[in-house]
Order: sequence, then structure tokens, then C-alpha cells
Amino acid sequence: MESQILRPGYLTAHQTARTLGITLDGVRQLVHRGKLTRAGGSPRQPWYAVDDVTAYAANRDAVKVA
Repeated sequence: MESQILRPGYLTAHQTARTLGITLDGVRQLVHRGKLTRAGGSPRQPWYAVDDVTAYAANRDAVKVA
């Protein structure tokens, strides 16, 4: 279930997982490893800043190419 009160510029955990092409557990692992930071929401429904998610995706893709 997606949050109905999500502020512009933020993604839910589900949206973040879809954007990165990973599972929800993968998103949790990124947070645990310090590669992605929660930007709001609640412990059960965290939000992630679009800028942070796209920056991580761009960096990840750049590392794959190199």
C-alpha cells in the first residue's frame, strides 16, 4: 500500500525499489549499509528523497560501466 500523504520530491520504499530494480529487502540493505538515507515518513513507511535515489542509481550505473 502506498502512502496517500507523500510529499513531492519523495518516494515510498516500494517506489524506490521499483526505480532501482531491486526488492524491498534490497532497499533495507542499502539503508543498513549507509548507501541510502531515509528522508522522512515513519519506521514502517519510510520515504526516500528522489535526488538521493537517482544519485545512487547514477553512481551504481557508472560503476558498472567502469
